[in-house]
Amino acid sequence: MSEMKARIEQTLTRAFAPRHLDVSDDSALHAGHAGNPDGAGETHFTVTIVADAFENLTRIQRHRAVNKALTEEIADGVHALAIKASAPDEPASP
Repeated sequence: MSEMKARIEQTLTRAFAPRHLDVSDDSALHAGHAGNPDGAGETHFTVTIVADAFENLTRIQRHRAVNKALTEEIADGVHALAIKASAPDEPASP
């Protein structure tokens, strides 16, 4: 597991106590692109998270909450973050 992936998982677990959390490192798919020009990785991630904290929040509010929680990780090199955030009693967001 990459160091950044572990940091993202730990941060989101502390912030939201999720019922489900999946973090995938998609950096290899973006080697040579903006944010990962040398292909070193740990720059592009997809987060799927289900947490009670997202109940009654809009999709934008959920994304803002996740981005706010990951402020340090973003500052430390996360270039792109795809977020699928949902409350427990609804289908996962697209």
